[in-house]
Amino acid sequence: MALVQYSDSDSEHELDDERVKIDLSTRKKLRGNSTSMTPADSRSSLPPLPTGFHDLYASSTRVSVRDDPSLHGGRKRVIPHVEGNWPTHIYLEWSPRREEMEVLSDVVQRCKTKLADDDSHIHSLLHSDLGVQLPLHISLSRPVVLATEQKHAFAELFENSIQESPIKPFTVIPETLDWVSNSEKTRWFLVMRIRKPPNDELNALLRISNQTLAKFNQPSLYESQTSITRSSKKRGSNKNLSLAGKYSNDDVTSQDLSDRFHISLAWCLDEPSLEIQEKTSGIDVKPLQSLKIIFNSVKAKIGNVVKSFNL
Repeated sequence: MALVQYSDSDSEHELDDERVKIDLSTRKKLRGNSTSMTPADSRSSLPPLPTGFHDLYASSTRVSVRDDPSLHGGRKRVIPHVEGNWPTHIYLEWSPRREEMEVLSDVVQRCKTKLADDDSHIHSLLHSDLGVQLPLHISLSRPVVLATEQKHAFAELFENSIQESPIKPFTVIPETLDWVSNSEKTRWFLVMRIRKPPNDELNALLRISNQTLAKFNQPSLYESQTSITRSSKKRGSNKNLSLAGKYSNDDVTSQDLSDRFHISLAWCLDEPSLEIQEKTSGIDVKPLQSLKIIFNSVKAKIGNVVKSFNL
């Protein structure tokens, strides 16, 4: 057993006492500084998270091995999980600053208040169930599925297309509030419609996304039914047209789809009634129109991996 060493010198006791005094003095100073700081000061003193931080944690934890809508507020999985298939989504991501989040939260709350008498059950997309702020996005593709052997080739082709394009970082401004559904009409979203940017970057990025996906026999986003039908007649077949939506690169049109782009703020399971839509259109959108949203990269989520491509 080791013996405990005791000092036989008064000088060592004095040195220890001096160390205690210095330590207590330092703690008091630190405590005084922390109490004088406001919560806003303490937040602003923290360095911002790296740009790619959220990409590392883009997937939520799986709590079931099968699709169980009761675990997700009644939501149903659009693409069933199949081994060897990789759900893929191309989008522009926006992480609002604190003052921007206050504007968005106020709009969502006013919408909930206006619709309080209706059985709408609106769920905010601004924060998770644990109160963590969530990034928002503009979709540039449908939820599609790539096979394992397609993943690398798709990412490489899409990255090359972005690098070869003349598109630079750009700014968009919200314009109006509206309700839109997903393609299956299983969920409805409260969205901000986006004003067309001066250099038409959204349409340009959508064309790159649609053209890339077409090479892998994946459906385009916002492709009009008219152009699909016309292209299918040209090929002499319309088999599984509504479900597959597969067409060649030549079928991807250059039409202006500026009125389709949006950022979702909240969701509900039931289609909003005409009365709900009218009440929503009556909400003041001037605070939203003061927001300037900057995008300097495009993201592609393939499975649980997020790849970011700089403009």
